[in-house]
Amino acid sequence: MVFSSILFLFRFFPVAMLVYYLTPWRYKNLVLLIESLVFYSWGEIRYFPIMVASIVLDYAASNGIERNRGNKVACRLFLALSVCGNLGMLFFFKYSNFILQNLGALLGADFPVLEITLPLGISFYTFQTMSYTIDVYWNKVKAERNIIDFGAFVVLFPQLIAGPIVRYTDVNRELKSRTITLADVQSGVDIFIRGLGRKVLIANNIGALWTEVSAMNFDVISTPLAWLGILAYTFQIYFDFSGYSQMAIGLGRMLGFQFPQNFNDPYIAKTVTEFWRRWHMTLGSWFREYVYIPLGGNRCSFPRQIFNLFVVWAATGLWHGASWNFVLWGLYFFVFLVLEKAFLRPYLEKTRVLGHVYLLFLVVISWALFAITDFAALGRFLTAMFSFRPGTEWVYYLRNYGVTFVIAAVMSTPLLAKLDQKYGQRFRWVKYAGLMVVLVASVAYLEDATYNPFLYFRF
Repeated sequence: MVFSSILFLFRFFPVAMLVYYLTPWRYKNLVLLIESLVFYSWGEIRYFPIMVASIVLDYAASNGIERNRGNKVACRLFLALSVCGNLGMLFFFKYSNFILQNLGALLGADFPVLEITLPLGISFYTFQTMSYTIDVYWNKVKAERNIIDFGAFVVLFPQLIAGPIVRYTDVNRELKSRTITLADVQSGVDIFIRGLGRKVLIANNIGALWTEVSAMNFDVISTPLAWLGILAYTFQIYFDFSGYSQMAIGLGRMLGFQFPQNFNDPYIAKTVTEFWRRWHMTLGSWFREYVYIPLGGNRCSFPRQIFNLFVVWAATGLWHGASWNFVLWGLYFFVFLVLEKAFLRPYLEKTRVLGHVYLLFLVVISWALFAITDFAALGRFLTAMFSFRPGTEWVYYLRNYGVTFVIAAVMSTPLLAKLDQKYGQRFRWVKYAGLMVVLVASVAYLEDATYNPFLYFRF
């Protein structure tokens, strides 16, 4: 389904954009709403009513708050309706079986497994719409009275299924009045192609190595191969998600929207704190604004700050998936964030090389916790990583994937961006030719390949 959804996006987008550009301004949001619903329904038609319910719920709740500004009880009831409704949908579809399985293990019961699948993008659009209602309650924005405009915000198809998490405050002005210049379209195409290349030509290729390694017997693989495999996943998940985020930002730019940046070269960070200011920036911003600060943030005692961080990172881990390994992954980062806040961060920032090695080592280990959901298998894999188990099979994989590793490593730094900034205008035709090669190669890959996972679609 994911593979065919991406192919559908390529075939759907040119027609959708043509119709969108030819539509008079007053009807563009209506066209955008219809096209986005068509795109979503093609990928997950049976959950179309859930999307509509999410739109209606938050539209009604926000306008209920706006009409009852002088009545705190009514405002809180409408806010509770939005929060409970959004979290209720998310918990039902994403966490029902997880809760039943854990209750069954705790009580010694055998609860039946519910036959439900996760609606595409539900973790993203429920957070978007819920934050909108919270902002209306906090009086940061006025409630949107035009349900067409609000629906267009919720289901904007470029970022609908895998982010970035676009809040209403990011695009509310553009929903009412936006301009689309030739420069915006050119910039959007440039960003889109770069993201497509990151996803298809780097993430897919290097991800094939992790797919092979993860299918092996962890009891017998060598230590070098274990490290090679998890390094491949380290690059795969970065280029997979940052690539899709760039594609969404580029498509949004072509539609007249300025979506927020979601990645800023996170692998060049020197501390875990800095890493999480650069990785999935819109999710970090969401948890900071709507969980950490309301809990008290940094404006309280250090023990309370630790508690606030614990809540945020347990929730961040659980947001990524209904499995205890994701909670462990979140709490793993929580531990190092607390250590850095307590005493470690100043020392790491003084020594760039040491800090960078420290960060990369921790991040690579974290992706093992993230990628392997079975704790027994995770234990065997970590043992393989640190047992110094000899072997020569890794040489074959390094020979096959070595060039891709080098490309991924270079693309994980701001080197090309700096070269583009310095020489882009002088050698712009070289840049355009390179983008054309990336586009043609990516489309050819999508048409011919069967391996095209989008890792963050499952969240």
